[in-house]
Amino acid sequence: MSTTAFTGQSRIRSAFQTAKEQGRCALLPFITGGYPSLEATEQLLRDLPQAGADLIEIGFPFSDPIADGPIIAESMHQALLSGTTPDALFALVQKVRPTVPMLAMVSFSIVGRMGIDRFLQRAVEAGFCGFIVPDADPTAAEEIARKAATLGAGFCPLVSPTTTHERLSRLAGLATGFVYLLARAGVTGERNDAPEIADRARMVRAATDAPIAAGFGISTAAHIKAVGEHADGAIVGSAIVRVMTEAHQRTQSASDATNAAIDFVCHLSRKPTAT
Repeated sequence: MSTTAFTGQSRIRSAFQTAKEQGRCALLPFITGGYPSLEATEQLLRDLPQAGADLIEIGFPFSDPIADGPIIAESMHQALLSGTTPDALFALVQKVRPTVPMLAMVSFSIVGRMGIDRFLQRAVEAGFCGFIVPDADPTAAEEIARKAATLGAGFCPLVSPTTTHERLSRLAGLATGFVYLLARAGVTGERNDAPEIADRARMVRAATDAPIAAGFGISTAAHIKAVGEHADGAIVGSAIVRVMTEAHQRTQSASDATNAAIDFVCHLSRKPTAT
């Protein structure tokens, strides 16, 4: 088995620690695997770290996305139409071996269809460091977390604004990667205002020492700064997919779509725009 299988958790923690030492909030861009093409995803995996990504989430296309708004849902639909499969994403990540930790955002339907053991094993061997399975029930989440840990990979449970204290405590105990704190109720999508997460973040901190990454409705550098007052990382998804879609619709060029995403992430991270 590759050495990578034993370093996923430590790579995730190290990424958050590095950002903390630099006095900033870690940036976690979300991209839809295979959108608008596998070649575009490959370019993003190579270039997003230099643009300022500390970790990268890859969404595995699914026909019935969980809690995803129309922008991400449509990108998944297009990726499926183009033939993107889990096998293709495993092969792509293994080919690129990105310099920052890769996280699989994946429906339990996909994991269960392949089999938990087989999915996790193949993903870790490909180079994934952690897993976010938003629709896993408590029993499945515990099994995934336990089995991921045996591979050295992290499990990242979701905590929503409506999660009860009892449920939060149980989920926090599964966090071997980071806690994904849903900054808002509802579905993914851009918002004008920064989310209020202070109270919820304090509750999570009381339950675990795992890093906290906030997502849902975070789409500007100002939002990231506000979130960084209470969380260790900020997840940006819909805004990135939107700028990719707009660029692709203008020119029908997958390369233009990826360049738009890279420039946008540079803006979010305050790094010079890619040329």
